[in-house]
Amino acid sequence: MTGFLRRHALLLVFLAAGATLRVLTWVAYQPALLYIDSFRYLDNLHALRADQLNPIGYDLLLRPLLAIGGLSFVAAVQHLGGLAIAVGIYALARRLGARRWVSALATAPLLLDAYQLQIEQNIMSEVLFEALLLGLLWLLLANGKPNWRRIALAGLVVGFAVLVRLVGVTLAVPFLLYVLTTGRAWHGLRNAGIGLLAMLVVVVPYAAEVKVQTGKWGLSGPSGSMLYGRTAAVADCPKLNLDPVLRTFCPAEPVATRLVDSYTHADLDPAWPGPLPPGADKAALAHDFAIAVLRVQWRDVTTAILGDFAKSFQFTRDTALTDVPIERWQFQLTYPQFNEPAATAAITRQYDGIDPRVNEPIAEFLRNYQLGGGFVPGAVLGFFALLGLLTLLRRKKPRDKARSCALFAAGTGLFLLFASAVFEFSWRYQLPALVLLPVAGALGFTTLTAASRRRLGSYPDTVDEGAVADFHERHPGAQLSELTVVIAAYNEAGGIGQVLEKMPDECLGHTVDVLVVVDGGADNTAAIAEEHGAYVCVAPTNRGQGAALRLGYHLAAENGAKYIVTTDGDGQYDNSEMAELIAPLLDDTADFVTGSRRLGHEEADSRMRWIGVRVFAWLASLLTWRRITDTSFGFRSLRAELACAIPLNEPQYQSSELLLGATARGARVFERPMSMRLRKAGKSKKGGSVVYGANYARVMTGTWWRGYVLRRGRKRSGRAA
Repeated sequence: MTGFLRRHALLLVFLAAGATLRVLTWVAYQPALLYIDSFRYLDNLHALRADQLNPIGYDLLLRPLLAIGGLSFVAAVQHLGGLAIAVGIYALARRLGARRWVSALATAPLLLDAYQLQIEQNIMSEVLFEALLLGLLWLLLANGKPNWRRIALAGLVVGFAVLVRLVGVTLAVPFLLYVLTTGRAWHGLRNAGIGLLAMLVVVVPYAAEVKVQTGKWGLSGPSGSMLYGRTAAVADCPKLNLDPVLRTFCPAEPVATRLVDSYTHADLDPAWPGPLPPGADKAALAHDFAIAVLRVQWRDVTTAILGDFAKSFQFTRDTALTDVPIERWQFQLTYPQFNEPAATAAITRQYDGIDPRVNEPIAEFLRNYQLGGGFVPGAVLGFFALLGLLTLLRRKKPRDKARSCALFAAGTGLFLLFASAVFEFSWRYQLPALVLLPVAGALGFTTLTAASRRRLGSYPDTVDEGAVADFHERHPGAQLSELTVVIAAYNEAGGIGQVLEKMPDECLGHTVDVLVVVDGGADNTAAIAEEHGAYVCVAPTNRGQGAALRLGYHLAAENGAKYIVTTDGDGQYDNSEMAELIAPLLDDTADFVTGSRRLGHEEADSRMRWIGVRVFAWLASLLTWRRITDTSFGFRSLRAELACAIPLNEPQYQSSELLLGATARGARVFERPMSMRLRKAGKSKKGGSVVYGANYARVMTGTWWRGYVLRRGRKRSGRAA
């Protein structure tokens, strides 16, 4: 049990926080919150008529739940559903290869977002819809390429999602596009046909029932006109050549104050739009009006839709004058009323025997939490989506399960947000993204960092032992100076000679020795280094710069080095600046000194790398609570015992592991202004900017977690024992 708790500690922390917030929400607003749609669901609970505004999918769940308990029971089940969905997200991410901490982070948005908590307390269909989204991910992606049975079940899920929320019809697009790619041309078409047929098995009978009850094919009754709502909100009628009948549909309000929602559901008002000729079909005329607006103002309509879509990715939660008021989804200090108070009380008495009530102190806490930042910024969701979409850049293993799920989850989440924006903007419509986009981010991050997840064993492993044997064979009885420069080199024959020629023989009274660790490779780097008087150690296998430097640290320390300086073999650093690096070590004011191109001089060969240096410096500063300006400067000095004491497990992306490992141990870390020039020879081994950045972030956050959280946690446990 202890092992289980330790392995899933971060998830359990998030679950505990999410459960606590849900209990507080449930206690604060009794028996449940009732929104406008809630009354419609309850009114249609027993008749289950298809001619209502809301389809009956949620009522099919609500009816048995209310037969067991009241509205308070339904809210409790929905809160439990939110927790269960989070566990499902974690399990799916783990199944597809994400690390535990990454999988746990993917659950945090759903567990901790206050708008999610509020909607779970409402008698509303959102939680059921979110559960169906998660079910769709599991059916299509959890067990490799889906067979026809799972595709058929997924089609049924999509069909039922349409009956829960009409926007679910947009799921058909990413669903069918995905199954089209699950095999060769014929198999893809067959799978898409199976999925489409399964959807229609659910949707067509319901649409037929709507026709029986309303006389028109559809998925709801007086559903209004999405197209009319969108166009009426921007219509500039004086510029339109409308006949007198269509002019009746022109809104009277100024454009700046028009609420899309009001026009979309205008047909619920019998007096709308005004006097019409006898026998006129209001729905058909509203459609004609919308087409007339589109012909002239299609740019205005497109701009409005794209603007609403962009709102989903804001850092803050604001509401424009023409948006659905955000207050509807925020915790209030009094019970929110969307019906006559007497009618609301009658409902709560009918099902729970109590009047609606609010625990004001708890409600105040929840409101302060929500308004004080207790939500997922839209920009974070956008970042998750971007991570998912960036997996397109990974050319290897195009059928990789994590990559497929990242793309599908990102595409589906973005498509849902866009489809909702086509209808109208509401912060409520962002909530399904809390299920899809964090999954996309977790699996996108997993895919982008997959190549670097191999970790080194404890020193010395078999490769280290072979390299040490090579060193002693080349340099029997070698005794290095107290100040030793360690250079990791992989195919650096074009530049290593110039670096060694410019290496000082002495620095601040200390003789300088150089140890070149050749990390495998196929050129004559080792021979050139020996010709220039360097000690050489050749690893039989190429493992990465981190592995080579770790080997160099230990080899130098075991053979007499007290202070270690590292530099690269490509000539980017100025060896004449070495005194600035080692002076703080020699006068015992520092344990680790690193150069900083941002404090000194930089010749950048990549705009992306220039940005990355600053982003990761900000992240390191945030994680360590100390100012760090450059995490990846390769010209640095440190005490040999510190270099050997820091756990170094990364074969690549090692600079942040060393730096954060030192700060986690309480080492005195200084930065000095240094110069960084363009490479003199060879090519960078860092690879693509996006993949490198994702891996670098993984190493940095993983090192912080091990060094600042787990290690210090074990220390506290040891002291307590």
